[in-house]
Amino acid sequence: MARKLLENKDSCSMLHTINIIGTKWKPLILYLLANKSVRFGKLLFFMEGVSRKVLTDQLRELEEDGFILRQKFGEVPPRVEYSLTEKGKSFLPVLKQMCDWTIQWNPEISFMDCKIVLPLED
Repeated sequence: MARKLLENKDSCSMLHTINIIGTKWKPLILYLLANKSVRFGKLLFFMEGVSRKVLTDQLRELEEDGFILRQKFGEVPPRVEYSLTEKGKSFLPVLKQMCDWTIQWNPEISFMDCKIVLPLED
């Protein structure tokens, strides 16, 4: 299903943010790309339940929105890797805060450690 673009460019920034990253899979894609480049097959492996088509569509949208970079290597068999752009990296603190919030407000659940490693602030 194609993403609907917001017609009102002056709309609420929250609505715009949700329109960009507010799908089931996009935050997970950004999370998996947080610290390194990842190939399509590896993303598919770690994202249990996502179809190839949906993953492809989500990656294309993130690329169009400037969050990720798709790098194609001239090899046989073909190799494609995805990585975060500066814009994508700038969103990592938001994802980290979401992880921290979930842990704080759901103490009855034992979560794995968040794998997002943020750069140290000066």
